[in-house]
Amino acid sequence: MKVQEIISLMKAVSDYGMTELKLDDGTMKLSLRKEAVIQEAVEKQPVILAAPVGNEETMQRAEVSFSSDQVVASPLVGTFYSAPSPDADDFVKVGDTVKKGQVLGIIEAMKLMNEIESDFDGVVEAILVKNEEVVEYGQPLFRIK
Repeated sequence: MKVQEIISLMKAVSDYGMTELKLDDGTMKLSLRKEAVIQEAVEKQPVILAAPVGNEETMQRAEVSFSSDQVVASPLVGTFYSAPSPDADDFVKVGDTVKKGQVLGIIEAMKLMNEIESDFDGVVEAILVKNEEVVEYGQPLFRIK
């Protein structure tokens, strides 16, 4: 493998939000690892919720504030799934008690399913993403109080 090919793989790992890549072609082994920095606390900003009012095209807005700075953020770019399969119940709902290490959801990235685990013991205060929503690296997914 040429240096330029290795550099291209490094760029792909970064661009696709991957944290690790291992390659073994029988003659050479290559292991790339990107250390992820998870955002533990997010600045307190009000969340604006918009909902249609009747049949009108105007939107009502309401500010919602949360009492917790314990945020579980996305460790990679991908598609968020709130349940293990389309016909299964969600891993967690608002108000559920969770333990550190408990699976809260799944993020699919490059056809790989990555379990998102709680970093905290507590109660799910808010689920900040919807099922099948594309999420970014570092994007807050859950608030735990």
